[in-house]
Amino acid sequence: MKKTINFMGVRNIAFAITALLTVLALFSWFYKGLNFGLDFTGGTLIELRYEQPADLGKIRQELQGAGFEEAVVQSFGATTDVLVRMPGDNPQLGQQVTSALQKASTERFSLTRTEFVGPQVGEELRDQGGLGMLLALGSVLVYVAFRFQWKFAVGAIISLVHDVVVTLGLLSFFQITFDLTVLAAVLAIIGYSLNDTIVVFDRVRENFRVLRKASLIENINVSTTQTLLRTLATSISTLLAVAALLFFGGDNLFGFSLALFIGVLAGTYSSIYIANVVLIWLDLKSEDLIPPQAKELDDRP
Repeated sequence: MKKTINFMGVRNIAFAITALLTVLALFSWFYKGLNFGLDFTGGTLIELRYEQPADLGKIRQELQGAGFEEAVVQSFGATTDVLVRMPGDNPQLGQQVTSALQKASTERFSLTRTEFVGPQVGEELRDQGGLGMLLALGSVLVYVAFRFQWKFAVGAIISLVHDVVVTLGLLSFFQITFDLTVLAAVLAIIGYSLNDTIVVFDRVRENFRVLRKASLIENINVSTTQTLLRTLATSISTLLAVAALLFFGGDNLFGFSLALFIGVLAGTYSSIYIANVVLIWLDLKSEDLIPPQAKELDDRP
């Protein structure tokens, strides 16, 4: 028989670690705040068109060498089109960037347009992004409550909130630029963590029928052990892919890949030591999983 790992034997220590991380993340979040990128704060967009395919890394180094350290350089459409995003609304930024690149390089290009994006657009994106996260969490609550039971839904939501808070807290602590790509990563974390949690929850529900005499803690230990290999395989393979993006994806994907990396680690941890522990707090019982119609039949004389 396969040996069962006593995951819940250290649940109090795990809870203390969880509480500490969450408090530190919230403190950093509210004290330092998120380092919102130009997507949310507004700035100047400068579009350049090169005669040959542009080397984004080289352009970024040339701008940093010229003193434009906050410049964000991205490919825009064709490989010869480059979009440079800068903070501020100086109408001379386009000419300044053009002059700096012409001095630092012999590659030929032309300035296509210079456009200012106001902070009102950024505020709208920020509000819509926050609303998107709330809607995602609300949808998860309804889905899990419908598929399993409300106690499972509470465990899943607390687990997901933990993952988002810890991820945003670390991004805030290291002042990683928070832009639309990082927001997309946070939404992806919600989906990933939910998938991991549901796998464990599904096995817990099944084992209520198989392990009739086992306590809830024993059930959770057995269920988590049975799904451990699947969890590790999914997490490790995902982390390897995200690590490749983190180290080789360049500056444009750094925030996205770092947020995903943190989120996958947090999601794997929370599916074991948060979602399951909430079931213990709420005293989940096999009777909770009996449909109302079946309960009525059992209560008949």
